[in-house]
Amino acid sequence: MPKHIAVYPGTFDPITRGHLDVIERSLSLFDELIVAVAEGAAKKPLFGTEERLEMIKEAIKGWPQVRCESFDGLLIDYLREKECRIILRGLRVISDFEYEFQMALTNRKLDPEIETVFMMTAEEYAPIRSRFIKEIARLGGDVSAFVTPGVVTRLKKRFGVK
Repeated sequence: MPKHIAVYPGTFDPITRGHLDVIERSLSLFDELIVAVAEGAAKKPLFGTEERLEMIKEAIKGWPQVRCESFDGLLIDYLREKECRIILRGLRVISDFEYEFQMALTNRKLDPEIETVFMMTAEEYAPIRSRFIKEIARLGGDVSAFVTPGVVTRLKKRFGVK
């Protein structure tokens, strides 16, 4: 029986409890999951690629079937390199769906053998956006409900908050 390997791509700047919820629940669907950190993201991330990878590795250390890597370029090319046909995408709210649906159709046009699987995050994580977390942390607010302790520490250090 072939292994079902999925790639969960994103900037993960930083990784949130919503991301981790999607990762954890996907483990019942896939034999392996690659969390793929986009290097050349147009979003201008707060954290560099290596730091984002470190935060993810800390957060996933209890899941041996999950690994993280970075990639640059087209996601479709990365999937081909990994001999993977499944993209996992997390959805928080309905407005996420339109963008993700367009991306899935574009990826399918680029490679008809690639499938995108959408997974809704748990309800309590739906309002979490990395952009909001960074803004709250920058202003000295408590983001511990949204991210892991390691991410909290890095955000405080980055923004000079005690």
